[in-house]
Amino acid sequence: MREDTFLVVGIMVLVLAVPSFLSAIREGRAPRVPAILVMIGGTLVALAIMNRPGGYQIEDIFAAFQNVFTRLKLMLTA
Repeated sequence: MREDTFLVVGIMVLVLAVPSFLSAIREGRAPRVPAILVMIGGTLVALAIMNRPGGYQIEDIFAAFQNVFTRLKLMLTA
């Protein structure tokens, strides 16, 4: 389950890096923060893939999101 959490958080960080990157490029700034976000997100995704035997298939990614959000919901309602 820890691998699922790494994968979901890593993907979410990578998605958040996209608008930040586009904003930095549009304003003519160096994309330092997006670069850091990509490194963090990529590291988390790589850790998840390396620690899960057999890696992830596409349907496993959707199941990982469902598992993580279900656990989060249970934690918040408890």
